[in-house]
Amino acid sequence: MTFSNVDRVGLEADAAAATLTMDEEVFRAFYDRTARVLWAYLSRTTGDAQAADDLLQECYYRLLRAKVEFENEAHRRHYLFRIATNLARDRRRRPSRELPLTETLEESSHPVDASLADAVTARRDVGRALGELRPRDRDLLWFAYAQGLTHAEIAESIGVKPGSVKMLLFRARSRLLALLTRAPGGVQS
Repeated sequence: MTFSNVDRVGLEADAAAATLTMDEEVFRAFYDRTARVLWAYLSRTTGDAQAADDLLQECYYRLLRAKVEFENEAHRRHYLFRIATNLARDRRRRPSRELPLTETLEESSHPVDASLADAVTARRDVGRALGELRPRDRDLLWFAYAQGLTHAEIAESIGVKPGSVKMLLFRARSRLLALLTRAPGGVQS
């Protein structure tokens, strides 16, 4: 049996429509519960708010087009973060054409009080150290401490065995500490 191109296109369209398992109301509710934290994850991972906006849309599009039956809400959420992780990795592999902002606190023309300056400096140091970490280490730390996921949820989100998450987190924290405590510019203990 052979299909003409018209029949094949019709079957592909039917299959694509069947994969959209969420109706609009269910999708809106899921989006409302997940978009903010997903955007924050993408923003931190990419270091670019505009890229996070673009990737956020692509994540939901791919989720809707996925031919996956989700067991529950948590499964759908982990799948969404898995998509986000993969998209962010793909973006990191592409060469960047953008120039980073280089204005520092000292170059700013606005007066700043000392405690705020210390907080901004510490945040900048942590951001710089996170930027120097390997992407997987950064993802592990984000999922564990910003998202509060369990080790099993982290394993599912980044595609590793649940038993290895504890050791991977330990190593990621150790690398982050080493980056934060080294001179110059790092926080000294």
